[in-house]
Amino acid sequence: MRSLFRPAPRPGAGGHSRVLFRLVECVPFAIALFVMAIELSPAHVVYTGPLLVATPALAAVTMGPKGTVAAALLALAVSVVTATHNQAWGGQQVYTNLLALTLVSVASITTSSAVRTRRENELNQVRRIAVAAQEVLLRPVPTTRLGPVRAASMYLAAETGAQIGGDLYEAVQTRYGVRMIVGDVRGKGLPAVRAAAAVLGAFREAAHYEDELVEVINHCGAALQRDCVVPGAVDDVALVEGFVTVLVAQVPDRPVVEVVNRGHPPALLLHGGKTRALMPTSPMPPLGLEEFITGPPGETESYPFTPGDRLLLYTDGVVEARDRDDDFFALPAAMEAVRARTPSEFLEELHQGLIRHTEGYLADDVAMILVERVDEGPDE
Repeated sequence: MRSLFRPAPRPGAGGHSRVLFRLVECVPFAIALFVMAIELSPAHVVYTGPLLVATPALAAVTMGPKGTVAAALLALAVSVVTATHNQAWGGQQVYTNLLALTLVSVASITTSSAVRTRRENELNQVRRIAVAAQEVLLRPVPTTRLGPVRAASMYLAAETGAQIGGDLYEAVQTRYGVRMIVGDVRGKGLPAVRAAAAVLGAFREAAHYEDELVEVINHCGAALQRDCVVPGAVDDVALVEGFVTVLVAQVPDRPVVEVVNRGHPPALLLHGGKTRALMPTSPMPPLGLEEFITGPPGETESYPFTPGDRLLLYTDGVVEARDRDDDFFALPAAMEAVRARTPSEFLEELHQGLIRHTEGYLADDVAMILVERVDEGPDE
């Protein structure tokens, strides 16, 4: 998870991994071509049968059923071509190699298909459990009007590993206006869920009686500290590096939005078709890293927020989503391109753009809240 206190991943880091994986996938095909080169050269007296027979088995380890079939067909073609070129038909060794190659190919294809199907089923089951657990913690933001705004929320579980994440969000109507929170817990699994639950519980309580946003976020930090000292609440890694990036916003009756940011990606304000990042003037560390605070414990910053404006709160799973070229998702540009009328439709268009950018692969959880300032009038 990226924050103001953790360096962003290098743009090329994911690309190196993908290149290495592609090279590994090419090994079976390289072996088959190497065998053909030997068999078509004067060195064809070298016995290459075991290398060719191993090609489908190696492909089954690194690729799915389609790749295994392709490797098996290539190995079979190399065997036929080289046997014909060397006039080896009629010898027992050729037929023995063909039989072994056929048996290994069938076994490899069958095994690869069965393993892939079982893995996908297990991953889908774990992902469903993760999403269900996350939905218990995160309540959808009401789509009806909340005071001076209309709101919508979206949560997308990561595809990789299907681990329960620590993304959190909430929007509540209070006597001070509509108060919202979005945050991201460092880490995955049950410790992250516990931390998210502690922060959310504190926000849902403090949002209704604390006059100042800074005090609301301080209550969240205190709740996180209390949770961390409970024996068994977090693992050793979380005790050393655990923190939560949080952004709290408030939309009062007057045409402004007030924000307190604790190490979280800045909210994006869409006004007149142009997007503006609400960068904090005095960056503060995330919750759990209060020892890095050297001055006042944060301050509320105010920005114009007039009817028709839209404000997006999100987690870093959105802006750190990469395409096949390792380019990040251009969220500000995507917001400016959306022409949806309602907040729900707006988030759905962003969702579709994110899926197109990543080709359906999300490496991290995604949480978003969109609020739109509406004209004064009766509730819709």
